[in-house]
Amino acid sequence: MSLPLPADLTLVIPCYNEAENVVPLIEGVRQALGLLRWEIVFVDDDSPDGTARIVEREAQRDPRIRLVRRVGRRGLSSAVIEGALSSTAPVIAVMDGDLQHDESILRDLVTPLLENRADVAVASRHVEGGDSSGLANRWRHMLSQAGIRLAQSILPMPLSDPMSGFFAMRRASFEQAVPSLTGTGFKILLEIVLSVPGTTRLIEVPFVFRPRVAGESKLSPLVMVQFLGMLIERGCGGWLPTRFIIFAAVGLVGVAVNLLVSEIARFAGADFATGQIIGTAIAILANFQLNNRITYLDRPLRGKRWLPGLLIFVIGAAIGAVGNIGVAQLLYDTHAHWSHASAAGAVIGVVWNYAIASTLVWR
Repeated sequence: MSLPLPADLTLVIPCYNEAENVVPLIEGVRQALGLLRWEIVFVDDDSPDGTARIVEREAQRDPRIRLVRRVGRRGLSSAVIEGALSSTAPVIAVMDGDLQHDESILRDLVTPLLENRADVAVASRHVEGGDSSGLANRWRHMLSQAGIRLAQSILPMPLSDPMSGFFAMRRASFEQAVPSLTGTGFKILLEIVLSVPGTTRLIEVPFVFRPRVAGESKLSPLVMVQFLGMLIERGCGGWLPTRFIIFAAVGLVGVAVNLLVSEIARFAGADFATGQIIGTAIAILANFQLNNRITYLDRPLRGKRWLPGLLIFVIGAAIGAVGNIGVAQLLYDTHAHWSHASAAGAVIGVVWNYAIASTLVWR
């Protein structure tokens, strides 16, 4: 019995709640790639809609279909990295599982790489022949355009669509980039382009971004917050981690909440210490929720883990709040400036909360 020949192309498809799209996507890939030696690796973040079960069923029918199922963690970028690392094919392609990426251009996308005429090929909505009309609404268009302009400001090479999630690259180029990838967020192409050598040969292939047929869009303001954090990290030369940047931004929101609530308490007749206690308590709760939904979006506390995590966070923050209130009270007694004293105390709380979060809550 002869062994099957190894794949020339691995198509990595990160997915979450895409059960209705799995079968038509596989069929589209079959038609597009024909006799080319290919495989599909679905990387599913434990979708509650049964995406993994459908992939498993299709894998029983076609050995070129594989599943990587991740439990307890989420995130498109890290899913792409794990899927690519599970492959030995000389070319790796990445596309979404929502049918908005036109699989019919896959052959045009990967042929230059298989023939070693390019190292990275990007399916672009913004070159001649491309179109982004499939974006659901004006809000998504605005988010996409804003991300593109920000990304292009730090790119080392021309790229019309750095927000594209549809691209391919030679394995050698991926292996050069992967040590520098953080795996955070949803826009991994930009990280890859910023991590490969300047001599990398990059081409763009036009494609039409199609409207979503089933499922829900993953693009949201939370995704853009992560994207901005990654841009800041890269702009700082990589020495300031994306997660810390986002945590600090959330901390600033907590400072604002603390100041606002304490001011409201003051106008309501509370003394300074009482206003600080109320403001600090509300800021702690706000910080926990925002960090759970933004900073640690890839490992959120849910179900039975949520309440213990909240309790640890609150207890740790309450301990730190003693120092918070003490510093604020000292500064207020010395300088009699309510807002400045509140801000200083709140900053102390943010630093302590980060230490608790990173070591005990979202381990």
